[in-house]
Amino acid sequence: MTPRGLSRRLCLGGAAAGALSIVWPEAAMAGAQIEEPLIDSVRTALSSAIANSAPPIPEFADTESRLAYLRWLGEMSGRLMRKMPDGPSRKEFLQTAWYESKRAGLETSLVLGLVQVESNFRKFAVSSVGARGYMQVMPFWTRSIGDGDPSTLFHMQTNLRFGCVILRHYLNLEKGDLFMTLGRYNGSRGRAPYPDAVFANQRLWAFKDRPKDKPGESVNPSM
Repeated sequence: MTPRGLSRRLCLGGAAAGALSIVWPEAAMAGAQIEEPLIDSVRTALSSAIANSAPPIPEFADTESRLAYLRWLGEMSGRLMRKMPDGPSRKEFLQTAWYESKRAGLETSLVLGLVQVESNFRKFAVSSVGARGYMQVMPFWTRSIGDGDPSTLFHMQTNLRFGCVILRHYLNLEKGDLFMTLGRYNGSRGRAPYPDAVFANQRLWAFKDRPKDKPGESVNPSM
């Protein structure tokens, strides 16, 4: 599950979307997820999310990688401003979503699209069947690792870690088939509406980076 050498401090190399108005046509149904046995690596990843309370801090191998991240952060912060007006909270959310998606080997735009479908970026969203938080994680996942306290799913990093780890777990089970993975996450495996909604919202969070800053341009790291 976790790429080799990836620690809590992540070291990586390596057009605005307009109104973010695409929505899931019905109530989110991630609560239809099925409780199932977890492999040890998944259990460990979920346990560490509860143990760690501070947001992860990205680290980079070189200056250009850091600048690329800051360009992404600035662009996404602007897009998310209407849904998450508080600047520090918005930066912390995007930083954590970026870290957790990279950690799980997922596209960050996919995770943000799923969050928009599931909770519309509402931290304390609760579904009719009890799924909680940004990625609408079911409380039985906390029981699966022996903690059992569903309130932890309202903690930002815990919720994003759980959601990303569960999504990666399903992607492995589905042998890389993202359509079937999203259906499994939603509890509608094999049916199109939910995956199609996530894919549509994912496009709102796509980012095409400039290879290098033009002369005279600067990047503001404070979002």
